[in-house]
Amino acid sequence: MKTSSFAVITQPCIGVKDGACVQVCPMDCIYEGDDQFFVHPDECIICGMCITVCPTNAIFGDQEVPAEWDSFIAKAQNHFGM
Repeated sequence: MKTSSFAVITQPCIGVKDGACVQVCPMDCIYEGDDQFFVHPDECIICGMCITVCPTNAIFGDQEVPAEWDSFIAKAQNHFGM
């Protein structure tokens, strides 16, 4: 199994944007978008801190994103112009 390279914030964050993930991120790589937060793929070290504190269970390693939310990987990359 391939290891994750960055965290991906998915559908359960939309409209909630609790912010707990932003507060614990040691890399300051979580940015606010219009309807959700986004993790910058090049800045994330996949430490897992954001995953453990997310109250909506919206954050996954990019290799563990549930199939129904795969589009959020590209959504994050597009948000940062990748």
